[in-house]
Formats: sequence, structure tokens, C-alpha cells
Amino acid sequence: MVRKMSIPTSKTSLLLFLCQIISALDVPLDSKLLEELSQPPTITQQSPKDYIVDPRENIVIQCEAKGKPPPSFSWTRNGTHFDIDKDAQVTMKPNSGTLVINIMNGGKAEAYEGVYQCTARNERGAAISNNIVIRPSRSPLWTKEKLEPNHVREGDSLVLHCRPPVGLPPPIIFWMDNAFQRLPQSERVSQGLNGDLYFSNVQPEDTREDYICYARFNHTQTIQQKQPISVKVFSMDSLNDTIAANLSDTDIYGAKPVTERQPVLLTPTGSTSTKVELRGNVLLLECIAAGLPTPVIRWIKEGGELPANRTFFENFKKTLKIIDVSEADSGNYKCIARNTLGSVHHVISVTVKAAPYWITAPRNLVLSPGEDGTLICRANGNPKPSISWLANGVPIAIAPEDPSRKVDGDTIIFSHVQERSSAVYQCNASNEYGYLLANAFVNVLAEPPRILTPANKLYQVIADRPALLDCAYFGSPKPEIEWFKGVKGSILRGNEYVFHDNGTLEIPVAQKNNAGTYTCVARNELGKIQNEVHLEIKDPTMIIKQPEYKVIQRYGQVSFECIIKHDSTLLPTVTWLKDNDELPDDERFLVGKDNLTIMNVTDKDDGTYTCIVNTTLDSVSASAVLTVVAAPPTPAIIYARPNPPFDLELTGQLERSVDLSWIPGDENNSPITNFVIEYEDALHEPGVWHYQTEVPGTQTTVQLKLSPYVNYSFRVIAVNRIGRSQPSEPSEQYLTKSASPDENPANVQGIGSEPDNLVITWEPLKGFQSNGPGLQYKVSWRQKDVDDEWTSVIVANVSKYIVSGTPTFVPYEVKVQALNDLGYAPEPSEVIGHSGEDLPMVAPGNVQVHVINSTLAKVHWDPVPLKTVRGHLQGYKVYYWKVQSLSRRSRRHVEKNILTFRGNKTFGMLPGLEPYSSYKLNVRVVNGKGEGPASSDKVFKTPEGVPSSPSFLKITNPTLDSLTLEWGSPTHPNGVLTSYTLKFQPINNTHELGPLVEIRIPANESSLILKNLNYSTRYKFYFNAQTSVGSGSQITEEAVTIMDEAGILRPAVGAGKVQPLYPRIRNVTTAAAETYANISWEYEGPDHANFYVEYGVAGSKEDWKKEIVNGSRSFFVLKGLTPGTAYKVRVGAEGLSGFRSSEDVFETGPAMASRQVDIATQGWFIGLMCAVALLILILLIVCFIRRNKGGKYPVKEKEDAHADPEIQPMKEDDGTFGEYSDAEDHKPLKKGSRTPSDRTVKKEDSDDSLVDYGEGVNGQFNEDGSFIGQYSGKKEKEPAEGNESSEAPSPVNAMNSFV
Repeated sequence: MVRKMSIPTSKTSLLLFLCQIISALDVPLDSKLLEELSQPPTITQQSPKDYIVDPRENIVIQCEAKGKPPPSFSWTRNGTHFDIDKDAQVTMKPNSGTLVINIMNGGKAEAYEGVYQCTARNERGAAISNNIVIRPSRSPLWTKEKLEPNHVREGDSLVLHCRPPVGLPPPIIFWMDNAFQRLPQSERVSQGLNGDLYFSNVQPEDTREDYICYARFNHTQTIQQKQPISVKVFSMDSLNDTIAANLSDTDIYGAKPVTERQPVLLTPTGSTSTKVELRGNVLLLECIAAGLPTPVIRWIKEGGELPANRTFFENFKKTLKIIDVSEADSGNYKCIARNTLGSVHHVISVTVKAAPYWITAPRNLVLSPGEDGTLICRANGNPKPSISWLANGVPIAIAPEDPSRKVDGDTIIFSHVQERSSAVYQCNASNEYGYLLANAFVNVLAEPPRILTPANKLYQVIADRPALLDCAYFGSPKPEIEWFKGVKGSILRGNEYVFHDNGTLEIPVAQKNNAGTYTCVARNELGKIQNEVHLEIKDPTMIIKQPEYKVIQRYGQVSFECIIKHDSTLLPTVTWLKDNDELPDDERFLVGKDNLTIMNVTDKDDGTYTCIVNTTLDSVSASAVLTVVAAPPTPAIIYARPNPPFDLELTGQLERSVDLSWIPGDENNSPITNFVIEYEDALHEPGVWHYQTEVPGTQTTVQLKLSPYVNYSFRVIAVNRIGRSQPSEPSEQYLTKSASPDENPANVQGIGSEPDNLVITWEPLKGFQSNGPGLQYKVSWRQKDVDDEWTSVIVANVSKYIVSGTPTFVPYEVKVQALNDLGYAPEPSEVIGHSGEDLPMVAPGNVQVHVINSTLAKVHWDPVPLKTVRGHLQGYKVYYWKVQSLSRRSRRHVEKNILTFRGNKTFGMLPGLEPYSSYKLNVRVVNGKGEGPASSDKVFKTPEGVPSSPSFLKITNPTLDSLTLEWGSPTHPNGVLTSYTLKFQPINNTHELGPLVEIRIPANESSLILKNLNYSTRYKFYFNAQTSVGSGSQITEEAVTIMDEAGILRPAVGAGKVQPLYPRIRNVTTAAAETYANISWEYEGPDHANFYVEYGVAGSKEDWKKEIVNGSRSFFVLKGLTPGTAYKVRVGAEGLSGFRSSEDVFETGPAMASRQVDIATQGWFIGLMCAVALLILILLIVCFIRRNKGGKYPVKEKEDAHADPEIQPMKEDDGTFGEYSDAEDHKPLKKGSRTPSDRTVKKEDSDDSLVDYGEGVNGQFNEDGSFIGQYSGKKEKEPAEGNESSEAPSPVNAMNSFV
């Protein structure tokens, strides 16, 4: 059995405290168990004692408590009952004691000033909160005052007084100028703690009229400004000039120059002063001096040193700052101001007082009927605080009597308690500087035993290692625990087992025969329960063939073996490392099942290679060195590792040393660089050799330091540049005498594994470090910062001890001392550990969500009090999930998203939200144990966004002049759809785009028939959806109208029929001769087109040559061609977006031997051309006459083709129009209207017709005089690409964008 050693004490109170630890029950934090057990109320959250509130916002006074059954809440205000129901402005949160005072709807914060206290009560007692003093913050205005300008002589001192208004809390003071720039400060000019601005000596550059003192009241986020102060510094030079101008040459004049002055203190005044500060606060001492040159300040403490690591100097060493002051910081502090002319000093006598602080706060006590226990309340302070007790919120002197209770000063002693003894006790420790109030309940429970460890739990352990079998239990009275092996086995006893207080069974060295089923039995007077667990013992993993040292020449091949043996039920993984890092990413490294092969070895492969074998239960490794050498320069000389040394001899044997000598072996053409000495401990680790030391290769003797109680054998290994020799034969054995240990275990740690324990671990001493038989460990612990004695136990040669019954997450001082049969090791050093963490108690409060845009939100929360974290604060987790889409109103599977924010961060961003959706979130605090309770779910909604593209766009039923469009609504509408936008334009054979037409379609439509289109024409369509936010991404499609049977254009019938949308050049023909060719073509399109002819050699990659055609002729003669050559030719029209005809190919005739004749000079050709010209003139006259006969006037199109309709918007004045317009756009021209042949419209001809067709006075004409308002209506400018506004940017918009 484990032997325990307790350190005795004679103090009665400590004995009582130990009795409390022994007798009190520990309730495991099992959620199911806690739900079933009755418990008095416990205050879990409350507002601070001094609570300053914003008078503009609602007042929230927090009071949260837990208990079983759930407690009810009541409040007192200024010592009397506060009836919440009688005040319409005050409400209490459901299932909570938190008060909400509605200030924002008419209440006044000043009316609710006072002292509030919350009481949480159930059938087992009543817990009370601190006295919470509610005061609204105040930020009064500056009193008006008339400030006179300050006229100061250069070098004099100056103090500018701030005197800010008294606010609650006090304001933060700073000095700035009119430009809101902070005034520069230095050793000469600085701000004092009272806010005044001090000048040790003024300089001419200090002259200015805008010294302004500002007071910032952080609680109300307001800043008050004092009137500007003017400072005028008179320099000696300017003063002398003034005197010289007013005196004659014979007068003696001149002001005295600036005189240097020794230091004088501006603050504090006098030679001594006093200051009182409270323990734990920040001590600020200030000395500001005047003088010229500027004095330098130095601080000392009379009769002592300034505390290291807590002392800081601020404000150019004029302020001494000591943080976390204690009573030891009391004393006299001297500041010394010194310059070249002298010094002055001031002594500040500091007294550190202390508000009450806990030494031992009372702890909750869970007892069984008939048991004894104590509540201890110890506090300290300066002056010493008085201790008073309350029971269920009532002074204990007037509380109902309880025969089991006895009050003895700071201790309440309970004896033979009954269930009616359950209550909540309050301890109040107070002095003139403050008070402490703690609630601690006494809960008397009668519960039969329960085992909390899961049934049939399986434990797997490697042989020869400790096995720990859990049996977590609870019962009242505390159950007795017994362990059995097997179904009908006897109770386990003996040194083979260690029985822990928490029910755990430990087998220090588990063997194969320990495997099997174990039964844990818990019994008390109310019942008995048992639980079975199973133990499996696995064979250890071993490397039976380790990698060996290798020497390899460059560019050779080397292989390391690593053959393992392992338990058949465990799956091992083998990893190779080079120099404790991953293997290089190189195909030369080949990892096999049980080896590592390196191909084509280079110098960089030199190093240590390690084979690591891991299973789920253990890990082993082995290493070998690879040495890469160059090939020998000549085959005659063979370099090799040295031969092993021989003839080892031991001499000069002493208790702690021995002399070893040897004879070196052959060095094999490579000098021996050093000898390595190894030892074997036949007593503790036979067959295992350890490194002892090494000496230079010229040395053959060495004195070796020895340890007690070791049976030594030595061997020597020689080393040269090639490698290591084989070990020498072992020396004779030498057994050293036993002694007490020289050292203590290393790596001592104290880390709790459960909320109520402290697991102390250490690295055991190795065999030879024990220095003698009977190695054991003395394990000691005590709670840190508590006036408590060490508790110690002596345990066997193990590496862990579990302390049970500890408070949750408190610091402990821990130490482990080695001992053997001959005595103790030296006193060990102490380490700081912590008992086990528990789940956080409180959820973050005041969770707020600020939606930034449709996909991003920012969440804020208040940090939880650190004391409720009950562990190391790791951060906060935000759980958020989409509840539903506001546009679809359909729920889906809830997929929660989790974001973790490390540390004490109180806000975070939530990215990737879906627009126009409803979300919920909550926040939880996280420690090393896990997550705390979640805050109440916060609901927020994202605004609308732009929709996705329509799900599909289909174009069906093509006819000569119409197409049918069908579409599906967007997959993600991201809001309420307002409309669809359709844009389309024709595409010619060269994939050039024609004019763009836009149509707005209601959101409830899903199809549209486009009519009045051109026959046999390809159109490109652009389709998107809109919400109130803007347009979504578009979907595109192309379709072609069909051609009629005759292959010709149908006549235009009816108003609104659209003419062809682009010009055409067709029927390009050529008549070629030897050196020239006559090119002719047919043209359909606007008049006055300027043509050009491009040509080049067919099949050539050379650029096209271009010839301009004069006038509007439809023929051209290409000259200077090469005979017998194939040419390509095409015709284009200027100003029509580079429109061209299709290519034609012709070939010039072969070269003739006879003289060439120029066709242009031939009479027949000239006559032909004249006839053609006359015919063209007649045709033009006929067209002119027909045009002036009246009727409908064709609408001309002047729209240039655009590559991207989203980038090139339509304009009001470019003459473009669409096939669809308003209904009144299709009116025919009024009877009798005429258009002159010069393509202009006279005013008297248009007064009766223009307004009817162009929306009033906004009707317009195209460049060629054609009226476009008839069909187009008033065109709105098309927006630029995306959702950007086309309006001009304004300063307000710019500022909003910046913000």
C-alpha cells in the first residue's frame, strides 16, 4: 500500500480545516448527477460594486444564480425592499434576477441612483449579491471664465492651469492647439497629473495663442474644451531693440541677458508631503521643477531600493510609477531635481493601506447526515478587517437557531448535521477601505452510491508500464471503494496495487497476468453498486535490428535496416528522420518496409538517420550516423576505421573516481582524433552501454567520475576521420559504495486532470542516479498564497501522484524529493502548478451584432469574469447558423458554423453570410477543459444583395421576324426580385455587333415573344435580374430568325417595322488585265458612304494595301499590279465600324511581249464610262423625285457597332433606337407632313407633328436630318457596367465611401 506522510501542526484552526477536507464530500461535475442533486443557490454573475452607468442608455443590473430547484429573485434598494411591479420602467429578465431599468423611454437615470442588493432563494437557502452602488456618469460643461494673456520673459517658468469640471468618472486631460494637434512635450514642457501644463523655462518658440485644455469623458464619449490661453514670450534681443529705439546714443541702455537659475520645485511645494495608496493599486508620485538649464529628475527610496520589475518612469522621469503596491512599498521617496547650478529635493512619505483581501474564502460544503464540517473565512487588510457572518442573508445573531452550528470568530463549526441544516452562509470582511462578501453553502445530502465511470470500459496498456483503472463515484455518506479481479475474485490487496482516494486502481508495473476483468464496488449505509472494466496488456514495440553506423564513398549506395517486433493487435507506423527532421524530398531516398536506401550518395547526405516506430500505445526509435567520404586518391593506400584499443586497466579506485588506461590499436592510415569511453552498470542495466566521456587521440589515460551504488565496467572506442572502431574488451568490474541521492527528479509538474484533483508528475531517476537501494520519492504540495503547511507523502519508485479533493483551478506549490535507504537528496526547488480545470460557468453577455453588408457582420460581446473561467482562458467560440432565407421562406438543414477567437478578444467578423437571410448566433467561452454555456441566441438579418444570374435562358419558335424567350428565376435571388432586363443586338457574318436594344420586364414574367425582328439574322441576347439593390450577373444566348422561301426581304408593313440594322456590300466582281483590275460592287445602306478597296497577294501574310475611292462611286481601278499573280480583294465603307465585304480572288493576265496599252486612254473605255455616269445620274434623279412625294420617312440608323454593350452605353443624341418603344411611338406622321430633300425640317412644317412623335419638346433629329423621336421615345442613359451609378460623384458620397 502507498505510505502517506502528514506534517503535523498544533494550530486548532488548521486541524479544523484538515477535518473539513477529510469529511466534506466532493461532488463530481457530472451533468446528469448535478441535475438530480438538490443544491442551495449560488450567485454566478453580478454587476460591479461601483457601477457607473450611461444616463442615456437603459440600466442593466446583473444578478444571475444557479441552484436546484431554480432560485427566485428579489431586490432591495437603499436597504429596503424594492417592489419591481410598482415601477413601470423596471423589469426583471425571465428566469433571471437581472434588472432592466428603461431610461430610453422616458426614465431618468438620476431617479434610480442608490445601493441595490439581489437575493436568490430556494428551499435550501438564500444567497445575496454585493451592494451595487448605481451612479449615472456626468460630463459637466466648463465654467466660463475670462483668461488674460500670459506675458512671460524668456527663461522664466510658467504654469497653465486646466482646472477641468468635476465629472463622474474623472475626465482624461490633454492639451492641443486649434488644429487639433497635440502640443509637443519634453523635459522642459510637460503635463502634470492634475492636468496643468508646466514650463520649466519658456522659450520664444512657446509664443502662441492656442493653448487649449481638453477634458474627455469616456463614459459618455464627450469632450469638453477650455477657452484658448495666449502666451507671449519676450526675448532679450527684442527687448533691447525696443529700449535702443527710445534712448539717445549717450544713454546707457540694455536689458540683462537671460540668466541661468538653479532648480525650484513647481509641484509639489515645500520639502515634504504625504500620500496614502491602497494595496494592489498603482502608486503615482510626481515632481516637476523649474530652472535654466532644464533640470533633470532622479528618484530614490530612502533606506531601500525601488522595487524591481514593478517600477516605471513616465513623463520624462517626472512621474514615478509603481504597480501592484503592497505594504512593503511604504516609506520615504525622494525626488531630486538637478541642473548645472544646483539641486533641490522633495520627500514624499508613502503609506500603503489595504482594503480587505482573502486569505481563505469560505468554500461550499457538502455533508452527509450526521457528519461534521467547518466554514472558514479569513481575510487580511490594513487596518485588520472585522469578520461578520450571515445565514441566508440575515445576520447570524438573529437568524433561526441551528443546534448543529457554532460560530467561533472567523470559523463556523458544524457537528452532527441534518438535512434541515442546509443553508447559505455569507462572510463579510470589512474595514474603512472596503469590504468583501462571499457566499458559501452547506448542503446536507443523503444519497446512495453511484459509479460515474462507464460500464465495461476497456483499458489497453503496454507491459511493464503503469495501468490506471478509473472508478469515479459519488454518494453521501462517502462510499467505501473495493476492487475485485474476475467475476468471483477476492478483494485486491498488497503492494502490487495502489488505491487512490478518487477510486482509481493503479497497477505500477502491469504484467500479462494482470489482464482481465476488474470489478469496482462502492457501498455506503444507503446502498451498494458495482461496475466492471477490462484491462488488456500489450507487448511492447521493439526494434530487433537497429540501423548501424555507415561510411560510404560519394555516389555510392547505402541502406539502413530497421526491423521491428510489435504486438499483433497494434498497427505500427515507421517514420525516418534525417538530423531530427523530415527526409529530403528527393527521389534518391527509398523507404521500404523495414529499411531506408539512399541512391547516388552526395556530401549533403552526411548526418544522423533515425527510425521511429509509433503505435497507439508506445513509441521507440533508433539512430545511426552516415559518413560520406571521398574515394581514395590512390588504390595503394587504404583508409579505414581504427582497430579497437586493448589492455584496459583500472587503478586508483576511490568512492567517486577511478583511473582508466589503455593501449591504442592500429589507426589504419587515418590518425586517431579522440577516444570515447563508455560504461556498463551491471547492477541496474546489464548489457546496456552508456556514454561516459571522451578524450583527445593523443591521451591514453583518464580519471573518471563515478556515482555511488553502481557496478561499473568500462570500454574504449577509437575515432578517426573515417569512423569509429569496434569497442574494446570490457575492463574489470568496480562496485562503488551506496550513498543518499545527489539529485532530485527533473521536470516536476502539477497539472490537474479533473476539476477536483492535482496530478503531480516527474521524471524518475535512472538506476545509477538512485545512489543506493530503496529509491522512493517524497511528494509535497500546498496551496499557493494561502497560509497553509506542506502536505507530504512518500511513494514508491513511480512517476506520478494524484492529489484528490482540491478546489478547482487554484495554484499549488509542488516539490518532489528523492530518498533511499541511506537518506534524502538535497532540498528540491518548488514549482507552481494548478489543480484541474472545470468548464466555464458563465456565458458571455451583452452579445451584439452589427451587420456591415449583405455577406459580412461583426459580433461583439462582453468578456466573462476571469474567476468564472475556471481554467486557462483560450478564447471565445462563436456559433452561427442560417435559420431561413427571407425570400424563399423555406427552412433547410441547419449547418452550424464555428469561429474561434483566441485570447480575451471581445469581437470578431462573420464572413460568407448569405444575403437576405435570417441568422442566429451564440457565444461561448473556452478554457483548457472545454466550452462554457452558450449565450442566448441572437437573431440578426442580412440585407438584400444582387441576385445570381437567371437559372436558364431558352430561345424557341424562331420565325421570319420573331423569337420566343423563356427563362428561369435566379437560383439565389438574394432579395425580392423587382424586374428583369433584356438587352439584344444583331451580329453580322464577321461577328460584329449592331445597335443594342434594352427592355425592362416585370419580375413575375417567365417568357416573352420578340416581334418585328429582321429575317435570317443572328441576335445576341443579354439577360439579368434586379433587386432593389441592383442588377445581378447576366446570362447570354444567341439565336437566328429564319429565312423565307423566296430568300428575299419581306416588305415593311405597318408602323414600327425595323429596317436592316447594318449596311451591306455584296456582289464584288473583278475584271483583271496584266497590270490592273477593275473592281465593282453593290452597296445597300446610308447615302454618302466613303468606300475604300483593300488588296494583297493571295496566300501572303503581308498587310493589306488600301486605296481610297473618290466620291460615292461603286467601282475602282487597281493599277500597278504584277502580271500573272493571284490577288485577294475586299471593299469597305469608312465610318461604318470598319464594315467590309467578303473577299474575292482574281488573277492578272500573263506578261505580253508587245507594248502595253493603257485602257484608260482608249476611246471605247471613255465612252463606256460616260454612259455609266449618265445612267447613274438618271437613277439619282428618279430616287430624288420619289423621295419627295411624301408618305413615311424611313428612320435612319447611325449606331456604331459595339464590342461590349455593358461598356458602351446608349446616348440620347446618337440617333439609336430599339424595335420596341412606348405605345405612342408607333403613331404615323400627320397628314400633309413633308421632309425637304436637303434633309432638314423647317419650323413651320414641324409645329403640328413633331410633338406628337417625340414626347413633346424632347424630340430630336439625327445627324442626317432624320427624325428619331418618332420611334425611340425619350432614352435614358444606360448605366455603366455592373451596378455602379452613372451619376457624378459628390463630396457626400465620397465621404460615405470613405467611412
